[in-house]
Amino acid sequence: MADDVDQQQTTNTVEEPLDLIRLSLDERIYVKMRNDRELRGRLHAYDQHLNMILGDVEETVTTIEIDEETYEEIYKKTVTELMENQYG
Repeated sequence: MADDVDQQQTTNTVEEPLDLIRLSLDERIYVKMRNDRELRGRLHAYDQHLNMILGDVEETVTTIEIDEETYEEIYKKTVTELMENQYG
């Protein structure tokens, strides 16, 4: 019984960066990508290169435009619902 508790504590601890990802399997995660892109979805699988298979994915792309009269930055977000996709 003590071995079960020790094993459970070992499997739920975060000692390496990939441990946190392992603990996030089948959970909804947030991935910040280059070029102002963001992904939110359920993590199904990953590998040592951090290629990920996500389900029920929502992609958000933020674009910045400059108002020619006021020179203010205008932020526009485009949200796209995606189904089973693989991002790497």
